[in-house]
Amino acid sequence: MENKNLREDIKTIIEKVKQKILPDNTVKIWLKKNISKFQDLKGNLYVVAIGKAAWRMAKAANDVLRHMISDRVIHGVVVTKYNHSEGNIENFEIYEAGHPVPDENTLMATKRVLELTNNLKENDVVLFLISGGGSALFEMPVDGVSLEDIQKLTEALLKSGANIVEINNVRKHLSKVKGGRFAQHVYPAKIVSLVLSDVLGDRLDSIASGPAYPDGTTSQQAIDVLRKYNITVSEKILNALAQETPKELSNVETFIIGSVKVACENAEKFASQLGYNTFVLTTTLDCEAKEAGKFLASIAKEIKNSDRPVKKPAAIILGGETVVKVKGSGRGGRNQELALSFALAIEGLENIVLCSFGTDGTDGPTDAAGGIVDGQTAHKIRKAGLSPESFLENNDSYNALKIAGDLLITGPTGTNVNDLIVLLVG
Repeated sequence: MENKNLREDIKTIIEKVKQKILPDNTVKIWLKKNISKFQDLKGNLYVVAIGKAAWRMAKAANDVLRHMISDRVIHGVVVTKYNHSEGNIENFEIYEAGHPVPDENTLMATKRVLELTNNLKENDVVLFLISGGGSALFEMPVDGVSLEDIQKLTEALLKSGANIVEINNVRKHLSKVKGGRFAQHVYPAKIVSLVLSDVLGDRLDSIASGPAYPDGTTSQQAIDVLRKYNITVSEKILNALAQETPKELSNVETFIIGSVKVACENAEKFASQLGYNTFVLTTTLDCEAKEAGKFLASIAKEIKNSDRPVKKPAAIILGGETVVKVKGSGRGGRNQELALSFALAIEGLENIVLCSFGTDGTDGPTDAAGGIVDGQTAHKIRKAGLSPESFLENNDSYNALKIAGDLLITGPTGTNVNDLIVLLVG
């Protein structure tokens, strides 16, 4: 198999997986199977959707609920990332806000959610639709902590190399809505949470920082994260972190309806249909992006030279979420950095292609979802008179892959279940 065919195959696999993980169908299927939870309601039904997939989840829920329980008036709020709304939804208020760092619109949208769900009765139900990105998009700082405090601390954590569980551990101890506190706000009304997981291992108290799930972390652990990454904070932040989050909640039911495991299973199926010998290496990849790229290059070489651990033609599939330690001033994201690192390590080799794909369609603060690279990627950058090593050192993977013509640009997908990596060896 030549690189051209491998590239076509990898694009086909990614496109098919993308269609499978869109939240519309998963929400509709779950609601239709469980509509009895809402048909016998004696109170009111409210819908709150947060995260990058919030608009699509809310639209799907509205379509089902208004059709199947038309005698109910549904009120709802959507809080999603900028440019992730796709228009009006009847009886919904739609807000777009900052991600990965919250902004003023975040607070305005969250305030509206809290107003809508204030003073609910025991028979009322909140259908809570949660997807990745909710930690930044759904935020109301605790008293004594400002938005600017949250912004600075979030930026420091993102640049430190801390993983998402560690970052959310800190954020939920500084929030009025994270770490189970939104469920406390809604009480005595019930919450039914439908979750698209973007956290490795599907840890429910960390997905969107667990607004409606008992918190399994402690204040001391949050402080330990700051110490681990040498992040200095003010006394008021330390005082706020000392306020413990709820460890038990009696008014919540939670259901995971999508995850990176599902994405990997679908990628394996589609690769097999194209004639590849498949191997799902992990669904919990969690390391530095550069190191993951080099490691995957070593696997590609092993397959190419020795048919281990899978015989050619081979498809190695991984899911997870790497981190980037930002030292330079360039542009990029973890998927692009992984791809560039991989490309350098396989420079000159034929019949090897890798795609690293952020399933939400946005990788870091760029318009790319990731990259598709092969043994010619680094060569194309050198041919332009530039050094791919320098781009990698400066965390400038976006511009490096742009020069090579190897960016993966999908636009926002409407979902987010971590990252999917597919390695093909022909």
